[in-house]
Amino acid sequence: MRGAYRVPYASRGSILGTTEATALGQLLESGASLSMGTWRERFERRFGDHVGTRYALSVTSGTVALELAVHLLDLAPGDEVVVTPQTFQATAQPLLDRQVRVRFCDIDRESLNMDPAVLKSLITDRTRAILLVHYGGWPAEMDEIVTMARERGVLVVEDCAHALGAQYDGRRPGSLGDIGCFSFHASKNITTLGEGGMLTFDRDDWAERIDRLRSNEVDGVFVAGSASPLDAPELLPWMKYSSSVYRDACLGVRRSGTNATLSEAACVVGLHQLDRLEELVGRRRAIAARLNEVVDRHPHARAGRPRSGVHHAQHLYTCFVSGPSGTREALVRGLDARGVEVQLRYFPLHLTPEWRSRGHGHGECPVAEELWFTEHVNLPCHPGLSDAQVDHMAEALDAALEDARAVAEGTGNAGRAAHTDRSVNAVNPVNPVTDCVPSTKETSHAAH
Repeated sequence: MRGAYRVPYASRGSILGTTEATALGQLLESGASLSMGTWRERFERRFGDHVGTRYALSVTSGTVALELAVHLLDLAPGDEVVVTPQTFQATAQPLLDRQVRVRFCDIDRESLNMDPAVLKSLITDRTRAILLVHYGGWPAEMDEIVTMARERGVLVVEDCAHALGAQYDGRRPGSLGDIGCFSFHASKNITTLGEGGMLTFDRDDWAERIDRLRSNEVDGVFVAGSASPLDAPELLPWMKYSSSVYRDACLGVRRSGTNATLSEAACVVGLHQLDRLEELVGRRRAIAARLNEVVDRHPHARAGRPRSGVHHAQHLYTCFVSGPSGTREALVRGLDARGVEVQLRYFPLHLTPEWRSRGHGHGECPVAEELWFTEHVNLPCHPGLSDAQVDHMAEALDAALEDARAVAEGTGNAGRAAHTDRSVNAVNPVNPVTDCVPSTKETSHAAH
């Protein structure tokens, strides 16, 4: 759409207010350190308690969390990793740097999560890890997936970028597999001033390795007290290094370190945002419930419902429309013309150029391909929407679904009666694939 939307997609997925602003002001006035201080410790401790893991280690983005999680897998050439195709490119991108075989697992038609039945057929003796996403905030069927993984000695990495606030049979994403990776990007359910991420797990050795890496230290194999050079210069009390710099020996380097330290300002905001999580996710669920009521009135449309015991975080609101070719496009055009911004997320990864260059292509994940190209629609669902905007979106969805039905039945045309809002929204007709999704790449790093 060209022009202003009455109901825009989220530029911010959370709400920042006076509480966060006051806390930031107090931090700045305190004279305390702005890096690696007490706020980071408090945020990580609270986040680990919330998720239910022994460790929660913050980093500068969800993408960095995923990169470091893949590093912890210690993959070797020839290893296999199973990945979902229905996710932002950051989930699988670190695997492009490794000489491993990636196997894309098709998705469940309702949740858009990795399908356990398909996964079972993809695990081999070479499989070392599974990388999955809790799509839109709907937790994947982790009991089945983790049981399969444990039987074969396979590690499970959860991309939880969408899932903060969700629950799975009384447990929280990030504690269900071996490693959880969270994003606090501006679009997420909580934010740490626009960027930020977290890794969650229980292993002591991983905690030591991640803490070293994010602090610009080497992730290596060290042996204490095995070296004692006789000609070593004296270390004086005010020098940065201890005498262990001479005594310890490094037997190998797994990876050089980087600076991935989340600032104190980010952490103080994150801590207060975590306090508001129930409120923020509650608003998302209320919006989703209103949209579900509309979808349920139309036989050619559907919106999946998690089973009992699984609670959706509603980072995304996804629904589906079925019918002859062009039905989904009629729906998208109708919504767009009525001032409701639509985004289709995410383009199936196995069809992108970088993964096609690795031997992947059409037909590999038929369910993901069918749904994304013909049925799948994402609507705005974030706490920044007013009641009036939600009302308008519900009315627009109801009318656009009726128009799409008419088109499917051959009794109408795309966008019928949708021109009534053009004076408000300065709408021009668009192609929902080429205009709403400019390329196979996401146009921003909003997912992580």
